[in-house]
Amino acid sequence: MSGETIRVSEIFGPTIQGEGALIGLPTVFVRTGGCDYRCSWCDSLHAVDSAFRDQWIPMAADAIWQEVTKLSGGKPMTVTLSGGNPAIQPLGPLIELGHSQGYRFALETQGSVARNWFRDLDMLVLSPKPPSSGMLTDWDQIDNCLRLSAGGPEIALKIVVFDDADYAFAQEVGKRYPYIPLFLQPGNHTPPPPDDDDARIDIDGVMDRMHWLVDKVTADRWFKARVLPQLHVLLWGNKRGV
Repeated sequence: MSGETIRVSEIFGPTIQGEGALIGLPTVFVRTGGCDYRCSWCDSLHAVDSAFRDQWIPMAADAIWQEVTKLSGGKPMTVTLSGGNPAIQPLGPLIELGHSQGYRFALETQGSVARNWFRDLDMLVLSPKPPSSGMLTDWDQIDNCLRLSAGGPEIALKIVVFDDADYAFAQEVGKRYPYIPLFLQPGNHTPPPPDDDDARIDIDGVMDRMHWLVDKVTADRWFKARVLPQLHVLLWGNKRGV
């Protein structure tokens, strides 16, 4: 097994996956530290901003696995690899170890970094960032992610939508990859500061955007898109570790 360590921001669960293709599925989260993006509306700055890197713990795969199995009671389930951008971490050995014990792995990334071990995942969610994020998407890297995961995991696309420009971006993504399931998610415009997980959240505003997004999709007869909320936001607001 590789001797490389993985920067870990937090490990928690069991809880449910709050968004995207696996929404509602029980999972344990392994949230890694570090990201090559800085989205304007990031809701996990504690795992992104290098100012918090002293809180990220370098852990070997077997140490992470001990925590996962403790949380899951040793019963195989889905492990969600998140961040930050988990693709910048050496997660291949962790996936191999978990698979040997019957666990499944899902990972979400913006698609800016492609890894050979993507093929070993059970679910890969690519989430290109829309214009409101302030980030630019490298479509060649998205294609590399798809190439390296071919023949392996289920693949889905997820786009966060705040406004008309984001919606138009999502439509272009759907046209570019018509064969991949696409999930749309209204953005949370009141994300928490990294040191305050009890920060106020404008649920009414989030739900207004959800209604707007549903109306857009149905009016456009865009029947391949799937519109889902962030279930964890509706249940727990900005609270961490749930």
